[in-house]
Amino acid sequence: MPRSHFQLAGLFLSVIGTLAFLGWRDTPRVAAVAMDINAPTFYRDVLPILAQHCQSCHRPGEIGPLPLITYEQARIGARSIAFISASRKMPPWFADPRVGHFANDPSLSGQEIGILAAWFKANAPAGNPHDAPPARIWTTGWNIPQLDAVIEMTKPVALPANGDIEYTYEIVPTNFTEAKWVQLSEIRPSSRANVHHAVVYVRPPGSKWLEHAPIGVPFTAADMTDESSRRDALWTDADILLVYAPGSSPDRWADGMAKLVPAGSDLVFQMHYMSHGEATADQSAIGLVFSKQPPKQRVLTLQLTNDHFVIPPGADDYRVEARGTLPNDATLLSFLPHMHLRGKRFEYNIVHADEAIEPLLRVNWDFYWQLSYQLAEPLPLKAGTELQAVAWYDNSKANVHNPDPNVAVRWGDQTSDEMMVGFFDVAVRADLDKWKYFVRPRDTSKVTR
Repeated sequence: MPRSHFQLAGLFLSVIGTLAFLGWRDTPRVAAVAMDINAPTFYRDVLPILAQHCQSCHRPGEIGPLPLITYEQARIGARSIAFISASRKMPPWFADPRVGHFANDPSLSGQEIGILAAWFKANAPAGNPHDAPPARIWTTGWNIPQLDAVIEMTKPVALPANGDIEYTYEIVPTNFTEAKWVQLSEIRPSSRANVHHAVVYVRPPGSKWLEHAPIGVPFTAADMTDESSRRDALWTDADILLVYAPGSSPDRWADGMAKLVPAGSDLVFQMHYMSHGEATADQSAIGLVFSKQPPKQRVLTLQLTNDHFVIPPGADDYRVEARGTLPNDATLLSFLPHMHLRGKRFEYNIVHADEAIEPLLRVNWDFYWQLSYQLAEPLPLKAGTELQAVAWYDNSKANVHNPDPNVAVRWGDQTSDEMMVGFFDVAVRADLDKWKYFVRPRDTSKVTR
């Protein structure tokens, strides 16, 4: 079970214990109490809320410990649903509501929270099944519909029971005979509990990156016999197709926007695994949905990164920042911040010429729910716009997740180290790849990210 499964299951157990302490009894039998005819019912009032906000996780095979598809499933969990929604612990969302508006915000409205509370208080009546909305159609094992292609790692990666695991790569040919514009994509590890994060890169034909690495078998930098290949396994400027972290959602680009996978490309899975006390294996896959026509804009995933910091022992609010200017016009679409266990807060800003800060996103960090944040209204930005990412870290004893508050912490691959990466997605002209985008006007040099 992934750590986020344990965390969510623990939250449900904690809620049940709290409600018992407060004197809330098990959900009474419906027949034992006269039903309030004005009370919300499951099929008419509650099921639409669950379908919209909860079932992506709370259905068989997904991360939620309690499926919320049927009336009986919801009735059993009625008190937990009422309490957790009222406390706003679920659905998980960590953006400061005072900054920005986001299309994928799953938060419940006050009215919806009130409906769930009133339904529980009224003894969780079922109501008329004919009042139910049309059932959501889910693709088994995926959160995106009607997949056009699934590309799976050719060989499973054997994972030890204990110890650190070096970044693991696997190169998988797409065998695409023509270029594909990807509008939706999702990474699905077969062993979620062991995946700290994953990045799938696009390696087009003719690329020199990892040119001496094996195809279709897992490898690490230590397996490379020459210095160039070892360096390639530690750094790349290759195009990113998708980033995955616990809690992250699939990429869904609006009509007219997509990512490009050139014909004949390989996909390179970069996997950061964690051991969890039991030997196992992972064989991750990526599901793809292609745009039905060539888009007007190409989506690029870029990043603001600072890998030169030292967090002092015991520091409870240590600040690290990174800045960069856009070399050409772009439309800002979404954010995915990344830190480790000492992460506390993360924000993205525009820095104006007079150093005035325009906030775009502020997040209270949770390592076990690394969400993406998609702007409700894409933001056009001119060339020369300066973006800033700022991260705060808690390396004190007060941080219950801190592996060791007595050590200085630096950038590193393992969970006991730290990272500071502010991924963000932009839409640019369809004819621009990442390298052309970073050619600045009146400047023949290339700046890669």
